[in-house]
Amino acid sequence: MQRGETLIYLCGLHSLGFAAFHLMFWKLFHWPQDLRSNSVATRAIVQILNLRLIYVFLGVAALCFMLPGDLLDTPLGHALLAGMSLFWLGRAIEQLVFLRYNAWPVHFLSALFVLGAVLFAWPLIGRFAA
Repeated sequence: MQRGETLIYLCGLHSLGFAAFHLMFWKLFHWPQDLRSNSVATRAIVQILNLRLIYVFLGVAALCFMLPGDLLDTPLGHALLAGMSLFWLGRAIEQLVFLRYNAWPVHFLSALFVLGAVLFAWPLIGRFAA
């Protein structure tokens, strides 16, 4: 296994971890009770967006585990890695803008978002620096 493939597998684990985390949102955030105070549309949108994120994270994880060479060696793979790196960078920035809590879980999540940006960019940096 190449070093680049190891990084891709780590990207897959990162994505799989976030899929699992998002699956726990209903219990973690008490959505059945808490979302009742929102409109039907908002309640639906929040849950639908969360389900779609789970789908994306599982899809990216599957690509990382099943096609690491393609992600490393093709323009489409590079585009996916760059897109996911930008996704996580944007998520880290949005965390700072919208979730201004000084609490360790928020800081821990922010670090995991930055980690995702670095993990997905790292194989590209090595390719283009060479």
